[in-house]
Amino acid sequence: MDQLCVGEPAGNSTRQGIDGTWLTRIFDDRRLDKLANIKIGTCAWSYEDWRGAFYPEHLPATDRLAFYARHLSAVEVDSTFYGTPAPQVVAHWAEVTPPHFVFACKLPREITHERKLRDSAEPVREFLEALKPLEEKLWCVLVQLPPFFQPKRDEVALRDFVRHLPPEVRFAIEFRHADWHHPRIAHLLSEHGVAWAWNDLTSLDHQQEGAFEFLPDTTDFLYVRLMGDLERKYAADGRRIHHYRELMWPREEALESWAVRVQQAAAEHSRIFVAVSNHYEGFAPQTARRLGSRLGFDFPAPQLEPPEPATGAQQMDLL
Repeated sequence: MDQLCVGEPAGNSTRQGIDGTWLTRIFDDRRLDKLANIKIGTCAWSYEDWRGAFYPEHLPATDRLAFYARHLSAVEVDSTFYGTPAPQVVAHWAEVTPPHFVFACKLPREITHERKLRDSAEPVREFLEALKPLEEKLWCVLVQLPPFFQPKRDEVALRDFVRHLPPEVRFAIEFRHADWHHPRIAHLLSEHGVAWAWNDLTSLDHQQEGAFEFLPDTTDFLYVRLMGDLERKYAADGRRIHHYRELMWPREEALESWAVRVQQAAAEHSRIFVAVSNHYEGFAPQTARRLGSRLGFDFPAPQLEPPEPATGAQQMDLL
């Protein structure tokens, strides 16, 4: 059988089988070229909830990224939001992932939430320096802005920040306040080659609706975040409500809508990065596979051993 890298679009070819017969499959080269620049992954990879559901039960936490990279083609790194990683940590990420695998790294919250993009040239430089071991595997840096970052008091800071971004790294900006949706802001990002991150924050009350919101398309690179209903992420007292081990809120129409939008955008963009959150459908790896299959990718599901049967003592503990 032909072997495809994880995340490589399933194509068709013609070759001679080992029994001498001809196996005929037809290539659509133009479609494959478009899909080759689409990467799909999850928001972070190190969830305890995924143990036994995505990761093997006894897989060490240090081996999770290598395992993850055998099943999906990209990941959005959430840990960098909490601080700049050590270069040796980043080098490990690059070392344990295959050549086709790519990363998007969140800009630290010190820059986005604490400094609110002000006086950030040196922290940005230090952050990008730490990411250098990723080399071409770094597809993007995500600037996730807080809801309290608003045009009335922060537009000047945004403009200064965008103007000084280094051109050798691709950036995407996610806005969480509706007042940023203005042509002058889209023009600013377009002028400097920065992607306007498309996010789907549709509530569970509307989970079966397709994603039809208009979002600005500002450059040749597209960044999509399927985040889901963040309002129901925690209980009122801050406790976790859900365990993310299986689909809980299937969004069939929304996934179909996003698959169409991404496929159409592939003709106009040099690269497309799609990040999926657990909160979107309840289990991000499965959502990534479901979206990938609609786009022609074959992301293999992990082959997990069945859980060990409970011992007599363990069964009694359940009573």
